[in-house]
Amino acid sequence: MNTLLIAGTDSGVGKTVLMCALAAYWQTYCAGRSLGMMKPVQCGEGDRELFIRLFPLNQSLTEINPIHFETRLAPPVAADRAGQRIQLDAAWQVLEHLAKQKEWILLEGVGGFGSPISHESTVADLAWDWRIPTVLVVPVKRGAIGQSVANVALARQSRVHLKGIVLNRMHPCTDQEQEDWAPIHLIESLTGVPILGEIPHLSEPTDLGKLSQVASNLDLERLMPLSL
Repeated sequence: MNTLLIAGTDSGVGKTVLMCALAAYWQTYCAGRSLGMMKPVQCGEGDRELFIRLFPLNQSLTEINPIHFETRLAPPVAADRAGQRIQLDAAWQVLEHLAKQKEWILLEGVGGFGSPISHESTVADLAWDWRIPTVLVVPVKRGAIGQSVANVALARQSRVHLKGIVLNRMHPCTDQEQEDWAPIHLIESLTGVPILGEIPHLSEPTDLGKLSQVASNLDLERLMPLSL
């Protein structure tokens, strides 16, 4: 199953930007080859609506987002509020079905590796249980080093196949600030995980041309199955 999970150190750190950048590149340079996008669990509006608006996915809403809750809370809390249980097996079945139709599938997690998907499991657990290679998005800001180390440690403890880290300039910053807050060599040294590239600050994060260009500057050999 050619699938990549996009995880982050927290919510709002740029997972969706990386998802859309890789999808935009695939759409531009892999014409005629099928791509699937999936958010296994979503609470409130946001990512699934954006994916539908930006990309011709030819997927049902359930295939894009198998588990959805109206309340914008952590999934198990939102499920409790709705009086429901989170059925991850059902989401896995949707993914298996989608994998038979698509050459490559991008999955987006929720929050960081320690964020709960259900009462019993976290994002890290899902990455391991589903055996999905994963990339970690780290925002360029103060604390980025410690967040990288903590999330990689949890991923390693959970036996996640972590392909690498992508740094994301969520807000405008100078090259010196990036080097001070998220020094590549230090993060790689402390985590033992390669940095696969950097996402610059994007004033318009839905510009598909710009997103495709951003993806082209990443280590696509590790991120995308272009040789298929």
